[in-house]
Amino acid sequence: MVDQAAALTRQNSKPMPKVWTALLAHRWFILAVLLLLGLGGWQSVRVMLGPAISVDQVRRGDLVETVVASGHVETPFRVEIGSQITGTVDEVLVLEGQRVTKSQPLISLEARELKAAVVQAQGQVAQAEARMRQLAELTLPSAKEALRQAQATLLNAQQSYDRTSQLTGNGYATRAALDEAQKTLDIALAQKRAAEFQVFTASPGGSDHVMAETQLNQARANLDTAQSRLGYATISAPRDGVLITRNVEKGTVAQPGKALLVLAPAGDVQLVLQIDERNLGKLALGQTALASADAYPDKRFAAVVSYINPGIDLSRASVQVKLTVKDPPDYLRQDMTVSVDIEVASRKDTLELPVRSVHDLTSGQPWVLGIKDGRAVKLPVRAGIRGNSHVEIIDGLNAGDIAVPQSSGIVTGQRFRPVLP
Repeated sequence: MVDQAAALTRQNSKPMPKVWTALLAHRWFILAVLLLLGLGGWQSVRVMLGPAISVDQVRRGDLVETVVASGHVETPFRVEIGSQITGTVDEVLVLEGQRVTKSQPLISLEARELKAAVVQAQGQVAQAEARMRQLAELTLPSAKEALRQAQATLLNAQQSYDRTSQLTGNGYATRAALDEAQKTLDIALAQKRAAEFQVFTASPGGSDHVMAETQLNQARANLDTAQSRLGYATISAPRDGVLITRNVEKGTVAQPGKALLVLAPAGDVQLVLQIDERNLGKLALGQTALASADAYPDKRFAAVVSYINPGIDLSRASVQVKLTVKDPPDYLRQDMTVSVDIEVASRKDTLELPVRSVHDLTSGQPWVLGIKDGRAVKLPVRAGIRGNSHVEIIDGLNAGDIAVPQSSGIVTGQRFRPVLP
């Protein structure tokens, strides 16, 4: 048994064949060769099929074309607030940027002389009114009483004259007596006429009454003028709004025609833009837009195109466009910079393709790189409206067709393998 085990051991311990020994000795070299062969085969396949390229696909969707521009906030008009009289500023009651309401006091001027002028005018009115009362309560009643006395005297003189005239005719009175009676009658008649004149002049429509009434009206006009000038000493807001400029301080000499404050009235706000004239044909009144202030980029608000300047700014090759904001947000400030997207066209359920895959889009003869038999081919297309990132394909491609982005480096006729994102 021992001899058989020894023989078996000798049989199992025979040396390995030389081929396996050589393979083991050169295993790393062989592995490298296999890797190179695999890499060469992969490269061969890649050369035959072309590189893998991420492509875009024509899809259906809603597309909106916008004109993008920047501008600033502006009210339709601004109100310059100044003084109507010359005076020294006693107090400035508001600050720049403050919201004010109609009739709110803004500036007060020194008013001592103006107050004294009002008191003086009030005295003149009181004096003229007293003159009117004097005519009504004293002068006119006295004149009427004098008229009644003159009428009685005239009646007595007339009766005396009549008796004397009769007696003279009968021979009982002398001619001298009749002349004396005539004289007395003439005096009484003159006194009656004078009394009637006094009553007329003191009555409404008479010269004394008209003169007194004129003096009263003039005094009242002077009082109104003095009170108005006193009112001018307080400069108030003509309407609701925001004070955007303040050019006055205490002690400033205010003069008519000099703007002390500038008010931006509350209400509609305009966005003033300068848009490239190449986009003029796309713009129309009433188009809607979305705007955002550069200081608040995450907050957007609506606006409507309300004005397109008929002229072109030659120096900038642009046209001025104004948009009205009906409900301006509270954070908007005058002259604030804004960015605006004006919607000029829209399509529902249309074919669209990313702009990056369309060549010569602005030349009038756009085209794309498609694929046929594994190679890139040039395909002319007809483009429609253009959105921010996509363009409408009217003709030349169908839904599901692919196009190679311009940045891929693929040229016409080159093989490639399309990869959808």
